Amino acid sequence: MNDSFILRDRIWREQNERVTLSAIATLAEKTKGREQEEEKDTFRTAFERDRDRILHSKSFRRLKHKTQVFINPDGDHYITRMTHTLQVTQVGRSIAKTLGLNPDLTEAVCLGHDVGHSPFGHTGEDVLKDLLDAGWSHSENSVKIFSSIEPLNLTHETLNGIKLHPWKYDETPETPEGIVCRFSDRIAYLTHDVEDAIRADILSENDIPKSITKILGTPGKQWVNSFISGIFKASDSTKIAMDKEILECMNELREFMFQKVYLREETKAERLNAKNIIEKLVLTFEKDPSLLPENYQNKQTSLENAIDYVAGMTDRYAIKKYNEL
Repeated sequence: MNDSFILRDRIWREQNERVTLSAIATLAEKTKGREQEEEKDTFRTAFERDRDRILHSKSFRRLKHKTQVFINPDGDHYITRMTHTLQVTQVGRSIAKTLGLNPDLTEAVCLGHDVGHSPFGHTGEDVLKDLLDAGWSHSENSVKIFSSIEPLNLTHETLNGIKLHPWKYDETPETPEGIVCRFSDRIAYLTHDVEDAIRADILSENDIPKSITKILGTPGKQWVNSFISGIFKASDSTKIAMDKEILECMNELREFMFQKVYLREETKAERLNAKNIIEKLVLTFEKDPSLLPENYQNKQTSLENAIDYVAGMTDRYAIKKYNEL
């Protein structure tokens, strides 16, 4: 053990990455850079700075009052968009550390991946997507937030991983760390959404197909471990992947959750109410742009400005503004 005290500055950390990370890892010193060139930090690497900037941003802070699955739940222990993000980040870091990838880039992508979510989760996203001819995506909105609404001047690699984390994109993230975020997001939400559904008495453990529990084990930490182990089993020096059997099980679980939880008949009225709130707010601010904060009155169309403002709201702030109309 070396008990000498030295400052591990940026140069030391970058050298340490070259020595300790795997051949496919993304090195901070090899970043493609930022849109606006800036002086390097004395102590932190480029990806550490990205992580810290996201963590201290107002946009990240608002995630604590944004829906994950249940809209304005009464209980104290339901997952919010922020706790989901923190769990994604923990899963992502665990995977990255074991595979020898860059944990700082992984954390930055995971922390920023859902910042662009609208109020009321994917219900809000569906409304905004229908209002714009070009469509609307929470991941692309995350990039927009960090690039122009609350500009943080993040690295290319972090923004790319954030934008392409959803599985709906055929294009995969450029870095293995971005791919890790894609897996981590699905691992986290499927695991904690089942736990929330059981907590809300929507599901019981016995409702979960035996074909799933036979492979993954008991809902909770066993599932997280099974999913992560499936990535360790299938990944190598050329790719980040998941074991075929585990991946098939994940897809089956996702289909089950859409049928029994996400789109269940009992939530139709709740989702319709959320839809009405989003639509009313957007159309009101589009019609009268003077109601928008000054930083949302820019060179875009009035509809785009209104959507940017509403998309950034927390659930409770959206409800408050709606009730004031």
